[in-house]
Amino acid sequence: RSVIAKLINVARSTLWREIKRNSTPHRYNPSHAIGLTRKRHERKKKRGIDRETLGKVELLLSRAWSPEQISQRLKVEGFQSVSHETIYRYVCQDEENGGKLYRYLRRRHKYRKRAGKYRSRKGWDTRRPISERPLIVDERSRIGDWEADTIIGRERKGGILSLVERRSRYCLLKKVPTKSAQTVAEAVCSLLLPVKDKVLTITSDNGVEFMGHQTISKSLGADFFFADPYSSWQRGTNENTNGLVRQYFPKKTDFTNLSDSEVQLVAERLNNRPRKVLNFRTPHEVLNNCFVALIS
Repeated sequence: RSVIAKLINVARSTLWREIKRNSTPHRYNPSHAIGLTRKRHERKKKRGIDRETLGKVELLLSRAWSPEQISQRLKVEGFQSVSHETIYRYVCQDEENGGKLYRYLRRRHKYRKRAGKYRSRKGWDTRRPISERPLIVDERSRIGDWEADTIIGRERKGGILSLVERRSRYCLLKKVPTKSAQTVAEAVCSLLLPVKDKVLTITSDNGVEFMGHQTISKSLGADFFFADPYSSWQRGTNENTNGLVRQYFPKKTDFTNLSDSEVQLVAERLNNRPRKVLNFRTPHEVLNNCFVALIS
């Protein structure tokens, strides 16, 4: 049994319990074990909130207690254990059925699922950290080093892909319907493929929307790097540009109503606006002057 446990990468005690619980009197049969497991699952009943606890929850809600306060107080008073998430779901369901419990919440927003919390990050270990990025990128002495990020709209619906060239501060913007890795990868490639020969490196944050970094890197022939977690200053050019974009599209703007032409108009205005950091030249002028110098 020790050898088997090692081969299938489980603890020996786990294997022992499985054999004891699902074996016939003579031997362990996988088909028989699956059948027993299914029967046990069918016999399981989802435990709901009992009437007494439910009445207590509704009473405390009417007193403007928060779901978290109610959840913890139930434990203190010996009631059935109920998480604050369950209470929120109960209030949400009550509202959908025409109930009024939601009025007792301090913030009367609808119950929202935690966006992205349980998204798979398979293959995420292929990221290259910013520490491996060539030091010349920090010098801003060449054209071709880009930073990438996404700007999210109201209720996390829709977004804008933001790409900024580090030396010239030239930005490229594109509306994206979702933050899925495939959508963002396609958007990055569509923006940068026309200037593929001027794309040497790309640096982004650790958002799951950039899980398609290998596809991007292969398509553009560029190195893709990731900033350290909670280190937005390592992508300061991008963060600053996003702030400029927010001047036109403030937070809580509904991006689903934006047209592609509106987004492109903002990019055009930013690229033709004089910047102090560029000695009051525009990103467009700096980029073009660098191209001319490279051609010469």
